[in-house]
Amino acid sequence: MLGNYSSVTEFLLLGFPGSQELHHFLFAIFFFFYSVAVLGNTVIIITVSVNKRLQSPIYFFLGQLSILETLTTSTAVPFMLRGLLLSRTQMISLTACGAQLYLYLSLGTSEFTLLGVMAVDRYVAVCNPLRYDIIMNSCTCMWMVIVSWVFGFLSEIWPIYATFHVTFCKSNLIDHFYCDRGQLLKLSCDDTRFSEFILFLLAVFKIFGSLITTIVSYAYIISTILRIPSASGRSKAFSTCVSHFTFVVIGYGTCLFLFVKPKQTQAAEYNRVASLLVLVVTPFLNPFIFTLRNDKFIQAFQDGIKRCYQLLKD
Repeated sequence: MLGNYSSVTEFLLLGFPGSQELHHFLFAIFFFFYSVAVLGNTVIIITVSVNKRLQSPIYFFLGQLSILETLTTSTAVPFMLRGLLLSRTQMISLTACGAQLYLYLSLGTSEFTLLGVMAVDRYVAVCNPLRYDIIMNSCTCMWMVIVSWVFGFLSEIWPIYATFHVTFCKSNLIDHFYCDRGQLLKLSCDDTRFSEFILFLLAVFKIFGSLITTIVSYAYIISTILRIPSASGRSKAFSTCVSHFTFVVIGYGTCLFLFVKPKQTQAAEYNRVASLLVLVVTPFLNPFIFTLRNDKFIQAFQDGIKRCYQLLKD
């Protein structure tokens, strides 16, 4: 389908500028970040899945978030690492480019929606704790997750169609390490200003839609916490939200730089840095944000390690 509207059948990804030594240095750094991100998020997924003490909505959502983080970083980082290791530009077909961009954007949209869902979960836990188990039952949580995934993948169909429903005739060189939409639009001979404006509005709707849900939820959460008479009670209530709130600040902060801009075809250097924050840094930080201060998760992980050791010993 994509090939019908373009004379280009494949793109050349330029990756990172610089010498071979610099590329190998960047490979070592990004490989470390990617390995820790995949390993850390996988540990979260397995621990949440097998430990009965973590069978609650917040950990169920955390497991889903870790799945999305792992898949998102894996859409582009392995391809980027290959280019750095070989220190050369890489070819990618038009179809593979569209698939990569679609998966990247869809998973990112699903993640934002899930962050909004997690904010609602924290709102119910803090503001309506007596009815928490009734409201956030297993059926409700499952449907929330399903809606997050389905919305993410359905909402990106038209943006991907609009991105590739143009004629790429200026060049096939993409000044990036993955198929970035802004760089793709720069290669079009068509007038893409209207499409760029619509894509900008859609990005605003998707990102700020879940962000507004998060802001409203935390406004009620903070109001409720401030009314708790004891300092220990306020500290305990806030501790249940601090990990999610930290991730929200980092996640939305990095993506706002990347997606919410009137001009999609902005500087390649800016896009590379912002993309690295989204694809490498955020997935790397996720396991630490949600587990380092979570005694319940740490205990569950230690119990899992002990059980594995006992099985190997026997």
